[in-house]
Amino acid sequence: MSEESSASANRQPDFERKIITPQQLAAGVASWPRPLVFTNGCFDVLHRGHVTLLAEARSLGAALVVALNADASVRRLGKGEGRPVNILADRLAIIAALQAVSLVTWFDEDTPLQRILDCRPDILVKGGDWPVERIVGNREVTGWGGRVLSLPFVHQTSTSGLLEKIRRL
Repeated sequence: MSEESSASANRQPDFERKIITPQQLAAGVASWPRPLVFTNGCFDVLHRGHVTLLAEARSLGAALVVALNADASVRRLGKGEGRPVNILADRLAIIAALQAVSLVTWFDEDTPLQRILDCRPDILVKGGDWPVERIVGNREVTGWGGRVLSLPFVHQTSTSGLLEKIRRL
């Protein structure tokens, strides 16, 4: 292997620098501009609804942090056999590659509450299927003066729907 191909094999794409561990989150957001927006989800098979939600969330603030359910957390949600389709490392990389995303991390727990407490967002966002009063972190974020929003879906797509369509093919 030439020196040049060895160097390119070890090179990390720039977007992967956006991936931080849960332990790095509080320090990682300290230097980001405010308002800081936070959202979370599985983001298993990325689709137009996901990227639209993330772009809308990012437009609400100066930076967007996305926390992904770890693989075991996705399985506990009961989304169906074989879920997640994509392992956490792949989902993190795909979300990090999106222009709208400033940082991406994950959580192993059933909810992202600890990540929300770690980064103390000014704005907490979920998709339109979540009533504001049911959004995890609502009480905490509004308690420190932040806003919690449920953004209406622009595109009626879902990972479950896509997988069902693929299975019918």
